[in-house]
Amino acid sequence: MDGSQILTTVLFLTVVAITIGITFWASRQTKTAADYYAGGRGFSGFQNGLAIGGDYMSAASFLGISGAIALSGYDGFLYSIGFLVAWLVALLLVAEVLRNSGRYTMADQLAYRMKQRPVRLAAATSTVVVSIFYLLAQMVGAGALVALLLGVEDQAVKNIVILFVGALMIFYVTVGGMKGTTWVQIVKAVLLMTGSALIVILVLAQFGFNLSSLLGSAADASGKGDAFLQPGLKYGLNFTSELDFVSLGLALVLGTAGLPHILIRFYTVPTSADARKSVLWAIGLIGVFYLFTLVLGFGAAALVDPATMDKAGNLAAPLLAQEVGGGDGSIGGAVLLALISAVAFATILAVVAGLTLTSSVSVAHDIYNSVIKRGKASEKEELKVSRWAAAGIGLVAILLAIPAQSLNIAFLVALAFAVAASANLPAIIYNMFWARFNTRGATWSIYGGLISCVGLVFFSPVVSGKVDAATGASLSLFPAGIDFAWFPLENPGIVSIPLGFFLGWLGTVTSKEPETAERYVELEVRALTGAGSEKAISH
Repeated sequence: MDGSQILTTVLFLTVVAITIGITFWASRQTKTAADYYAGGRGFSGFQNGLAIGGDYMSAASFLGISGAIALSGYDGFLYSIGFLVAWLVALLLVAEVLRNSGRYTMADQLAYRMKQRPVRLAAATSTVVVSIFYLLAQMVGAGALVALLLGVEDQAVKNIVILFVGALMIFYVTVGGMKGTTWVQIVKAVLLMTGSALIVILVLAQFGFNLSSLLGSAADASGKGDAFLQPGLKYGLNFTSELDFVSLGLALVLGTAGLPHILIRFYTVPTSADARKSVLWAIGLIGVFYLFTLVLGFGAAALVDPATMDKAGNLAAPLLAQEVGGGDGSIGGAVLLALISAVAFATILAVVAGLTLTSSVSVAHDIYNSVIKRGKASEKEELKVSRWAAAGIGLVAILLAIPAQSLNIAFLVALAFAVAASANLPAIIYNMFWARFNTRGATWSIYGGLISCVGLVFFSPVVSGKVDAATGASLSLFPAGIDFAWFPLENPGIVSIPLGFFLGWLGTVTSKEPETAERYVELEVRALTGAGSEKAISH
């Protein structure tokens, strides 16, 4: 092991040790279900805004978007725009009303005026599926990072790294709960912003702090000329790719407001005003960060040798850090590569913990307590089930991440956004703003959006049939030669999102369930005022 690898290992272990220490500290502060699920609702708007930023600025943002820009130029930056604009939907439609009308999970809000068991089961199923898609991206990023740092190409080593990350995330969730996870995310957000800012300054310094010069160099180095800086390089090749872009945009803009690990964050603050402040702080933090990805992506295109980059582009940011530090073999390059990779690893650890916590809480609170035990489980039983659920969900994510390592992680996250926008958002919007909405409408919209989205992904080029024209290597989950893709788009949002809304309407108008106008009025008052939001939700 050379000096740079020793340095990297020390930084990795330092980051892991800090986060483990935070987790043990939080475990001593976690005594009730409210502590475990919602951090005791004791975080300020600023603290929660940092944590939301930490949740959102995942490995997909730092590694995936930078790589997408480095490979596709302008079209890659569209991910950043979509992710950022999405927060306006979350701020205006979801943040305050969800904080006021729920307790721990998205299903609390839906079940308030509907039949508990079918709605909670549907919402919990959707939460777990979205979280697993998102977890895949983080695991893939972890494998790629550590393989780069240790200089190994052995697939078995990457798989061991994924197992290690999975074990750590299960530890964070089962021991620290929401308090531990939130503080890990806050620390990680500060580290990520600081590390990204440092690399951005060093990149701009190479071009005299002239952004135009940077973009020109990136276009020249890409081999694609001015087309690299214009729309259409990735999504304008033909009508199908243009439609794919519209589908991607819909998923990104509407998906954030339905992401369960973001929604659960609104329950960790004491008031709805703090929920709004959380989103405003998150928008500011995330907006600056996505401007950073512009420089990181185009900087990688201009300065990093394409031969050293992986085909999915996930290593663009760490390789750029090495380059601006002095290049491969230099002390400065080794230090910056180790620093940025340690920060990215901390990013992965924090996000996977948040996702796993969200899923396990939904399994324990919505399925075990509300569906199986009919609301009669004790807090101790519910917390025990939540911890076991975290272990099970982590294991599933590990097993699915191993074959997904050839996919760009920003793209994997976009699929999670598509599922969230198709299954969760229609039910949330209808429930808050349509008095007639009922149980059948909720279950049809959630299951319909979920099944159509996942089904179309399964029969798309993401899973089979997509190969690299130059090398013949598979760019899908399945190896080259296996092709059962009949749906042409890589992102199904343009079909599954409208279908989710349509099925919610259809299920409602065809149901003979008695109208719950009084419950809707009560929910509306709660959503606008916060009255009664701390009470248990039951009929």
